[in-house]
Amino acid sequence: MAQIPPRQILQVAFQAAVHAVRARVLLPPHLPPAPARGRLVVVGAGKAAADMVTCVESHYPDVVRMTGLAITRHGHALPTHRIPVLEAGHPLPDQEGLEGARTLLRIVQDATPSDHILALLSGGGSSLLTLPMQGLDLQDVRAVMQGLLQSGAPIAQINCVRKHLSRTLGGRLARSSAAPVTALLLSDVVGDDISVIASGPFAPDNTTYAEALTVLQDWQVRVPSPLRSHLEQGAAGVLPETPGPADPCFSRVDTRVVGNGRTALEGAAAHLARLGMEAEIWGAHFVGEARGLAREFARRVRCMQSARSPRAPPRMLLSGGETQVTVRGSGRGGRNTEFLLALGLELQGMPGVHALAADTDGIDGSEDNAGALLAPDTLARAASRGLDAHARLADNDAHGFFSALGDLLMTGPTRTNANDFRAILLG
Repeated sequence: MAQIPPRQILQVAFQAAVHAVRARVLLPPHLPPAPARGRLVVVGAGKAAADMVTCVESHYPDVVRMTGLAITRHGHALPTHRIPVLEAGHPLPDQEGLEGARTLLRIVQDATPSDHILALLSGGGSSLLTLPMQGLDLQDVRAVMQGLLQSGAPIAQINCVRKHLSRTLGGRLARSSAAPVTALLLSDVVGDDISVIASGPFAPDNTTYAEALTVLQDWQVRVPSPLRSHLEQGAAGVLPETPGPADPCFSRVDTRVVGNGRTALEGAAAHLARLGMEAEIWGAHFVGEARGLAREFARRVRCMQSARSPRAPPRMLLSGGETQVTVRGSGRGGRNTEFLLALGLELQGMPGVHALAADTDGIDGSEDNAGALLAPDTLARAASRGLDAHARLADNDAHGFFSALGDLLMTGPTRTNANDFRAILLG
């Protein structure tokens, strides 16, 4: 193990984390029996939807009557045989997603009590399932979502607004069908709140129209007047609220979280142990601003490195969660690259410390990279090329910084999503 370069060790850890949250590993123990008389109605949404569908198709024999639709992010589809997979917009909804969500809603509404709905949900489902309420314009919804995503608002608050603008989210799909439902969720949400994962289309919702208005006010997001009017009518009781826990529709729904960020970290740690390396999991619960988390992690690393024996074997520190970036500059951003650049500036080339920060879905924010890699010589190499690390961070351009150094982590779509993965190697 000592002969493997640090960069390769970090990438091996990331690959093991991604493998641990693939559909073929997680889904089979949770798939329900085929219905005795009706159809298996498969509906999916999220970045893992295509992989989940292929797993389902291979699990059930051809004699099982199967229908449905899954929606995934552009570039994340896979060839399927019985359940079509549609590509649509993420992180902002688009027309393809709107049409797909409309079709998926109709499929759910048409399911009978003899059928069984199998819902396959993962991170990204909120955008992909967006079907604006009657009278609301998709472009207005996109504008509000763009404002929220750039504001640094937590995902639960963003999804509160989404639920109250869409006909499919916030438990509304559960209310739309008389069929029993098995909902299998791959969580990208810290705490695994089923009402937040993909905005909970089959889950009870405790949020309100009034709370959605408060979120938009607190984060100073401009709201087009038709959307504001809609939310105000809901807050006044003119429009029905999203279904809550007492709604009888949820008696037909069996929801299971099949994997999450902790699953990914444990998969990486187990693989590293097989290779003879000690790994410590700090937790899958970290949230907040990426730069703030980088400062905290740098403090921990400095303490650990100063106490390490020169002969101590390499040690991997693993963590997950979901940080946020408040975009104030003009750069291309990415919360994992921003974390990593901030960490590098805090550590100032500390010897023996290498790091990787990436999103398990292969997409850091809206870019084409999963994240990036940091080495002790990163800042020195940047300075030799005239790159001002402080200025790039201030401009939210960590993507451009690591791209110029050739240190972006490019994996392509992984077709899973268990949120952020961070690995810090002490050697």
